[in-house]
Amino acid sequence: MLLVQLRYNFRVYPTPGQQIELARAFGCARVVFNDGLRLRQAAWEAGEQYVSDAELSRRLITEAKLTPERAWLGEVSAVVLQQAVADLNTAYRNFFASITGKRKGRKVAPPRFRSRKDNRQAIRFTKNSRFKVLDNGRLRLPKIGDLAVRWSRTLPSDPSSVTVIKDATGRYFASFVVQVTGEASPPGESEVGIDLGLTHFAVMSDGSKVAAPKFLRRAARKLKRLQRALSRKQKGSANHRKAVVKVARAHARVADTRRDWQHKLSTAIIRENQAVYVEDLCVVGLGRTRLAKSVHDAGWASFTAMLEYKAARYGRTFGRVDRFFPSTRRCSACGRINEKIALHVRAWDCPCGSHHDRDVNAAKNVLAAGQADNANDRGAHGRPGLVPAARTEAVTHPHAAYSTRSLEGISVLQGREDVNRPTATSSSGRACATRTPSST
Repeated sequence: MLLVQLRYNFRVYPTPGQQIELARAFGCARVVFNDGLRLRQAAWEAGEQYVSDAELSRRLITEAKLTPERAWLGEVSAVVLQQAVADLNTAYRNFFASITGKRKGRKVAPPRFRSRKDNRQAIRFTKNSRFKVLDNGRLRLPKIGDLAVRWSRTLPSDPSSVTVIKDATGRYFASFVVQVTGEASPPGESEVGIDLGLTHFAVMSDGSKVAAPKFLRRAARKLKRLQRALSRKQKGSANHRKAVVKVARAHARVADTRRDWQHKLSTAIIRENQAVYVEDLCVVGLGRTRLAKSVHDAGWASFTAMLEYKAARYGRTFGRVDRFFPSTRRCSACGRINEKIALHVRAWDCPCGSHHDRDVNAAKNVLAAGQADNANDRGAHGRPGLVPAARTEAVTHPHAAYSTRSLEGISVLQGREDVNRPTATSSSGRACATRTPSST
């Protein structure tokens, strides 16, 4: 039985009094986190023994509440404070695992102090706090009250925790973590390789393409106007704070629109294909090039993460192909690896006589490499075990990904084209993918 952790986000609307209580909880959690970080840093500088997790909790919460300087910590739920200490412990464990080589990927920096000026404030309640979703649809939180929630769907199971988040625009969200059994979709025979890029967001091995929406580029004029207005405001004034919120809302709209579009596209791909293979791109490295703005606007990392956890949920196979695999230069027909191809060359001929579209050829090679790795049990893997909860969950309506209603003027299926057909729309109606412009 495949168990998957999912995260469901819902908008909440606290009253003015509840906003004050939430602000108090945000502040107390931040103070406890900073006190713990300061205590461990002082112990390390003095050459003392590392302060254990239990000792840290006792000194920062239990004993601190008895002092006049921290007596106000008792005004919020103790679970909120305990979770702040747990977050600090997790941050330290990740840091130690990173510097010792036990944690794969990029090096993790040591924990930093939290600021009241951070764009995102959050507190977490676990089952120990006895939070409850009432029959009237409100969310009851200890020492905060009953919050009004805008439910877009029902939770599939009882949540194990809920995180209350306040973003830079002043919006409040309740993020529930639930554990569900994977819903195995009807088995399919089709497998697809996806090549991600900038001209086309995705090019599939079947020849279909998805145009890059470029949400940030489309909102650039409005963002430029708002940033210019912000620069003219005096820092610290009320007008400056209002302008900051306007800029944050514009950026949030871009991020929300991109996330919604990627959810619909990734759901369509997972539903249509039994196996999905993508290239393991180094987004961080590409973000340091002259194409950084376009790379971050594309959002490849979030899209592939969606594919991965949705494949686990619906019983599909997902695999990543090594980023150094020469998918662009390799001929998908004969396997010959040719010389490096300039970025402006979008089609090329192999000495074997095959004519290739640059991106489609790369997608076909990604598919072949992914199938080989999966067969040899190297790199690519299918049916992973417990998958960590993603920040947002997939669209649950079966046909939501096929909606013809445009999103900010861009349909989910916009730009699909078959390179073997003169028409602009693929007759198969499948999702697709493209090559990164910096690929070899």
